[in-house]
Amino acid sequence: MLFIPLSLLFHLSEPNISNEKPTQPPVATFSIVGCDPETGALGIAVQSKFFAVGSVVPWAEAGVGAIATQSWANTTYGPNGLKHLKSGLSAEQTLERLIANDPGHATRQVGIVDAKGNVANYTGDECNEWAGAVSGKHYTAQGNILAGEEVVKVMGKAFEETEGELADKLMAALFAGQEAGGDTRGQQSAALLVVQDHSGYGGFNDRYIDLRVDDAERPIEELQRLLKIHKQVVPR
Repeated sequence: MLFIPLSLLFHLSEPNISNEKPTQPPVATFSIVGCDPETGALGIAVQSKFFAVGSVVPWAEAGVGAIATQSWANTTYGPNGLKHLKSGLSAEQTLERLIANDPGHATRQVGIVDAKGNVANYTGDECNEWAGAVSGKHYTAQGNILAGEEVVKVMGKAFEETEGELADKLMAALFAGQEAGGDTRGQQSAALLVVQDHSGYGGFNDRYIDLRVDDAERPIEELQRLLKIHKQVVPR
């Protein structure tokens, strides 16, 4: 008869009670946050070699502001940032508050546009290269693990030069960024979020455009296809 020591039996059956969580990859991406002062629309467009980037990066509220949180993203920057903006803080003041309260801020990247069109961005020292941002009138473009600074520069230029509604300007920026090299790891997902007062379904909320491509070979092109459908079915 085979005898197994009781201590070994307990060892073999002991459950794994470790509190350690598997490390998640950074939301290495490029995004643009912008507003249209004429309509009051606020929005974010983003692309990444990351599954379902739209579930992490974009946050916005009509009459308040829009935020993109990425790199080793702290998703509390979204709701907390909007809360600060709603209290009357500017984009820059909100950014300062978020960073000050985050011990891991060196790994974060964030872009903010408030309802007045003021912009702010931040790229932590520990974000993976190339990482940085450019900003202009009513927009900020930022990214990490990019082909280079040219990616965000051409995004800003495309936003400035494109005619049409805010969604068109944001999408033009995404296409331009990808053409310049984009995320050096490739493409996987993209998202477009635009909010505007009483512009959601039935006028009951502010979610004017909320489109996501969670996993595709050419997510920006697929996102553009969805936007085209949106224009056909949602009155302008």
